Amino acid sequence: MEEGILVLIPITAILGIFVGLPWIVLHYITRWKTASSLTTGDEALLDELYQLARRLEARMDTVERLVVADHPQFQPARMTSNLADEKDKLRELDRMLAAKGEQSQ
Repeated sequence: MEEGILVLIPITAILGIFVGLPWIVLHYITRWKTASSLTTGDEALLDELYQLARRLEARMDTVERLVVADHPQFQPARMTSNLADEKDKLRELDRMLAAKGEQSQ
């Protein structure tokens, strides 16, 4: 009985070191890599939110223009800030999305 236990201990240790540990490490590496990427659903949601933000921005521009037309002394902070920089960033994002769309087709 004691000889059987003495044989099982080294076999268990060797299996644990050479099979168990790499299995656990590779399992979590795979989990880490899949979790760091966006799923198709995530990309669709981000695209939908981006389109919604663009529509809301256009509406805000319209409302601000209407208020300025009625009250010339009104100076909306959004229109007087660095709007050109923001528009450039949005144009760059549009170019990136178009390039991605062409790439996927």
